[in-house]
Amino acid sequence: MNRSDRMLRSLVYSPVDNREGYDTHIPMMSRIVGGAVRSMFQYKNILKEISSMPGTSWAQWSHDALEAGITRPIRTHAQVASMRGDNPDTFVYSDELVERLYASMLRDLTGEFMDRAGHFSEEKAQQVMVTSALRRRFSQQVENFRYLELSYGSFGLSALKALRELLTTLVMAVTEERTDDPLPYAEGETLPFETYLAIARKRLENLFNHNAFYIKDFSERTTGGIIGVSPYEEVKGSRLGPCTLRRYLSPAGAKTPDRILYLASPLINKPDIFDLAQGKSVVEALLARGFRIYLNDPGEPGEKSDGLDLDFYGKTVHDHNIELIKKENPGEEICVMGYCMGGTLLLPWLARRAEEKKALGQPMDIVKIALMASPIRFNDGMSGQGPMRDVIRHDYDPALIAEMYGGVGVPPQIIDAGMNEIQPGVRYFVRRGFYQRAGKAEELLEAAPFFYWLTHGTRFGTRSHLTWIGDLFMGSAIEKGEYPLSSSVPELHGQPVSMKALSHMGVALFDYRGKRDPISPPGACVASELWGTEKRRTETKGGLNRTIEKNAGHIFVVSRRLLSEFIESVDAFFHGG
Repeated sequence: MNRSDRMLRSLVYSPVDNREGYDTHIPMMSRIVGGAVRSMFQYKNILKEISSMPGTSWAQWSHDALEAGITRPIRTHAQVASMRGDNPDTFVYSDELVERLYASMLRDLTGEFMDRAGHFSEEKAQQVMVTSALRRRFSQQVENFRYLELSYGSFGLSALKALRELLTTLVMAVTEERTDDPLPYAEGETLPFETYLAIARKRLENLFNHNAFYIKDFSERTTGGIIGVSPYEEVKGSRLGPCTLRRYLSPAGAKTPDRILYLASPLINKPDIFDLAQGKSVVEALLARGFRIYLNDPGEPGEKSDGLDLDFYGKTVHDHNIELIKKENPGEEICVMGYCMGGTLLLPWLARRAEEKKALGQPMDIVKIALMASPIRFNDGMSGQGPMRDVIRHDYDPALIAEMYGGVGVPPQIIDAGMNEIQPGVRYFVRRGFYQRAGKAEELLEAAPFFYWLTHGTRFGTRSHLTWIGDLFMGSAIEKGEYPLSSSVPELHGQPVSMKALSHMGVALFDYRGKRDPISPPGACVASELWGTEKRRTETKGGLNRTIEKNAGHIFVVSRRLLSEFIESVDAFFHGG
């Protein structure tokens, strides 16, 4: 066994070793304790029901004791953590602290081999290996990472495993000996080891110089907490609850605007997904093509707005914004576009608008909608949503969600936990990809806005969240024609939306979906095959429905090539070409 292997291997088992062969991230302690917490809250509520019966004062006493000693402190902790932006899951939060400390230790250890010019010093590494005292010290420093790994509560393909691979590259860069295990980040086994070491040293240099070992902190420092490249103004009078309407400013040299475009984002992410960075911005590209762009910013629910229902976000706000846009642009054509959930909620709103226009004897005023990875079909079959529906059936407790987060909103970490269940190893692979690209400093910096967006979600209003999961995701209410919305037309108010109104009133649909998208699988993004100007037609011309399917994932805008292709297609759609 060579020196690299001796330093990295230990008789002490670590969760990062993944000897079990898991193909995903397994938050073991969270699952065990989470199940116990759910049972505790359910038992407390059972006691409450029993206490209403005659002669059961003991049940009320037991309920009060359980509430005072266990469930209330747990609920208080969860709500405070949610408001602070921390993970309410104590064990996941502890794992994140381990990851942060591991990354900090890794940077400190890498720093011992950096010269004043910011380069990895082979001379310093050689000095360590030829001096017995320095070699023993370095070996002990590497062993200290193993002890830290023992405090980790997750198994399998975890974020910590990705950091462990960085440690492996550092050890090889110092010892100049390869391990028996596959080389991290190596594309195949044809790369000469000396070339591999040169790339590994450059990767470590870039990560050290930009302090990028812990991705979340790196994204915060690099972006300053601000993402988006296109300047905008808040439309006067647009604030409604936590929501506001942005008006983007056309850049110098842009075409004279000939279309109005209204954008809607999901309720669980910052809306800046439309405007991440230069060259990776839907807003930037379409502004240059002559669109005047408005974007609905749903904000983040607080105590006063947590009880707002999905009708508010999916009907009231859109009606309000469109009226403001019309006042600023009288007689101009308005198109709409939604990403993920934003597009899903735009569809019934537009169908209800079509019903209202028909009832009032008026022509339809918005006749083109573009959807970006927006699911509309939710079932256990061909939609591809079966895995997530299984997770919800097994792990989701609406009563517990309402009790734990009512008044503050469901934190993004809770949503993220569910998403991770249907994306095997995503915590590991996302970070591994980041570290792999760190061999080029420009790619490291370019990734910062995306990782800030990815690691800084927004809370989801509790009442709206429960409706989304219960009625739309599990009940597939939109496709079944069972989703009710409010209306200014009395006979339509509170009635289920007829999605066929999109076809009857001549609305054309554009669906963009990705083959590698586990969040919005192709089988779920079928709106243009169900409704619109012509049923079951794809890739048509002349402004009719079309479906574009690419070999892409959910967040395809981070690819310059895919974004460029999307812009070409959607621009042609809006202009009827």
